[in-house]
Formats: sequence, structure tokens, C-alpha cells
Amino acid sequence: MNNKEFLKNKAVQAVEILEKEYPDALCSLEYTDPLQLLIATRLAAQCTDKRVNMITPALFQKYKNVQDFANADVDEVGTYIYSCGFYKTKSKDIVSMCQMLISEYNGTVPDTVEKLTKLPGIGRKTANLIVGDIYGKPAVVVDTHCIRITGRLGLHNTKDPAKIETILRELLPPEKSNDFCHRLVLHGRAVCDSRKPKCSQCCLKYICNYFSEAQEN
Repeated sequence: MNNKEFLKNKAVQAVEILEKEYPDALCSLEYTDPLQLLIATRLAAQCTDKRVNMITPALFQKYKNVQDFANADVDEVGTYIYSCGFYKTKSKDIVSMCQMLISEYNGTVPDTVEKLTKLPGIGRKTANLIVGDIYGKPAVVVDTHCIRITGRLGLHNTKDPAKIETILRELLPPEKSNDFCHRLVLHGRAVCDSRKPKCSQCCLKYICNYFSEAQEN
């Protein structure tokens, strides 16, 4: 078995283990349509999903569709989202992205990473989440949990999100990749903490390089 085959096998093992540990692989952001998820994900940058879920009900009650957001006053949007941090930039991005959705995409949230990343404030992480959760296409959402846990497992040795996305697309079963990333978030919050991981409790410990190295030292 060469190294690529070894890593593919490890990735499949990780997928199967996390499927058993976390049967429900759901996005923790609350939304009812693609636009709401797009906006909620933009708000979640450098903010917790829990905080975003506290903010969005009033926001989505005020602005009910893409046209409402496109016509909104940026400063007024900011009053609804100020507690999630960087609210001035985020409110500007939200209004601008909705204007572009209307001018470029007929008011519809697009279904490809390439089109989504043309929207103001939308990077590959958010784009992959939309593509995977809304449109059911293979997607790799590289957030801090994904970077940390897949690195500790030994699936890569980089911190570069774009490189990690490329590597994981080659290693993960495409139909499993999106849910796998959701499960990494759940596992990162519950067990694989950035500072004090609970390795003794970890379901992945027997395939984890980080755990093996800790045992040797």
C-alpha cells in the first residue's frame, strides 16, 4: 500500500467512525432557505453559530427576501447584527451580495463554488457549505475544526485551507465529504479541543498521529 492509498484508507476509517459517533450531521446554523444560510454563514465568520442563531430571527423578520436586503440601508442592517462582531463589514457585504444576486444570478443563490465566491464576502468555506447543504453536491468545508482534526489525524501537514480542501477532496468519498465536515465540527467542540484535546475519550485515537505521538513521549 502506497502513501496515497494509506491516507485514503485512513480517511474512510475516520468517516465511518464519526458516522457512528455522530449520526446526525447537521449544520448548527438555523435557516429556512438558501439565502438565509448564505447570510448566516457570512455572519458566523469570527463569531459562534450560537450567537448568529440569536441574531438572525429578528434580521430575517425585518428583511424577508433578497430584494429586501438589496434595498436595505447598510447602517440599519448593522443595528441587527452588531453583536456578532465586524458588523460594519458584514452588513456591507450582505447588502452588496444581495444586490449582486439580483444583478448576476436572477435573485437565486448559485449552486457552484466558482459562482458563489464571486459574491462579496463569500470565501470557499461558505461556498462549500452552501453547495453541500443546499444543493447536495460533494463539498469540503475547511473550517478551524477541519484544519485541526484532519491535521492531527495525519491526513495533511499544512494550515492552508485551499490546500487542505484539495487534499481532502482526493481522500474522502465525495458523497460523504460534506457530512464528514459537519461531524468534525461536532467532534472538535466535544472532544478534540484546540488546547486540551480529550484524547483518552476520542473515538479516532487509534488512527490519530497526534495521539500516537503523545503516547510515545
